[in-house]
Amino acid sequence: MSKELVKAMQVLEEEKGISRQVIKEALESALALAYKKNYDQAQNVEVQFDENKGTIKVYSVKEVVETNYDSTLEISLEEALKINRAYEIGDKIKFEVTPKDFGRIATQTAKHVIMQRIREAERENIFEEFSQYVDEIMTGTVERQDHRFIYVNIGRVEAIMPLGEQIPSEQFEPDQRIKVYVAKVDKTSKGPQIVVSRAHNDFLRRLFEQEVPEIYDGTVEVMAIAREAGDRAKVAVRSRDKNIDPVGTCVGPRGQRVQAIVNELNGENMDIIEWNEDPVVFIQNALSPAQVIKVDFNEEAHACIVVVPDNQLSLAIGKRGQNARLAARLTTYKIDIKSESSYADYLEEQAALALEAQAAAEAAQDQDSTDDSVVEARDQAVEAEEAVLEAEPASDQ
Repeated sequence: MSKELVKAMQVLEEEKGISRQVIKEALESALALAYKKNYDQAQNVEVQFDENKGTIKVYSVKEVVETNYDSTLEISLEEALKINRAYEIGDKIKFEVTPKDFGRIATQTAKHVIMQRIREAERENIFEEFSQYVDEIMTGTVERQDHRFIYVNIGRVEAIMPLGEQIPSEQFEPDQRIKVYVAKVDKTSKGPQIVVSRAHNDFLRRLFEQEVPEIYDGTVEVMAIAREAGDRAKVAVRSRDKNIDPVGTCVGPRGQRVQAIVNELNGENMDIIEWNEDPVVFIQNALSPAQVIKVDFNEEAHACIVVVPDNQLSLAIGKRGQNARLAARLTTYKIDIKSESSYADYLEEQAALALEAQAAAEAAQDQDSTDDSVVEARDQAVEAEEAVLEAEPASDQ
């Protein structure tokens, strides 16, 4: 058995990359526990596995003490000196206690330890391998689906796609090949758990990198993405080269590049806009296809009022408010869209409120002046009364 064990350790080291020393230490520790359990021993036990001789021996380790109170853990100095005159108090002495039938237990334990180490090594290898693919796109095969996950085979492991990472409108068949974005790789008690996504914003970013060489090489940069997966997305891009149109580059000849992305996402509408460091221009672009007349900012609240022509209010807001909502996410500003006529009414209301506030402030100022006069008169009356009181004792005399 021991020779077979040595050979198995050698194979594991070569094929699985598991160090023989690691297996040896794990085996010796497991055998010590197995000895205590099977032979009902609570003493200090040490197991030694000799790779060269292929032998396994169990030792009881006892400490040299002046007076022996626990013979399972201690040996008196007097008894120790009978074994070797060099022993001193505090030394450790090993006594072989290997049972005759320990080979059977050792075989079972060795198999268990090796299998456990193989599983741990495979899990670690999978974790290390797929950790390199986080934030990247992989192609996998749909295996099955339940009420929580879509399970996707991406090689040596089955990844999960939670509901929140799925595009609601998509339906897949078993064995269908799909592209997925590796969102994260976690270590769990059951091994590495790989979470993939098709709804993640960066999935769309990676698709653009695959379809647009100028984005891949950095000439054109994706600055921001706002997306309602499966329905519509807005992508803000800019060019580092003045001679390259970032929007036209992403759209491609006859729309081929962006159409390839739309097809991959099963018809998700795509608005590609030009990013601008001027927030006014950026917000105007973000609300495309609606025309913007004016952008009125409130920087403290990181918000703005956007004025559009009366006949384009519904276009600017979009179906169920989607256009305005995506523009707000893209620009990070809270956007309140008003038609030109309603904005005029809004300005009148603000002017009226300002006048009311001014009148209230003036009234309060007048009241403060009146209050000051009353206080001054009261102070004078008090001073006069005090003067009378001070004069009364003099008249009594």
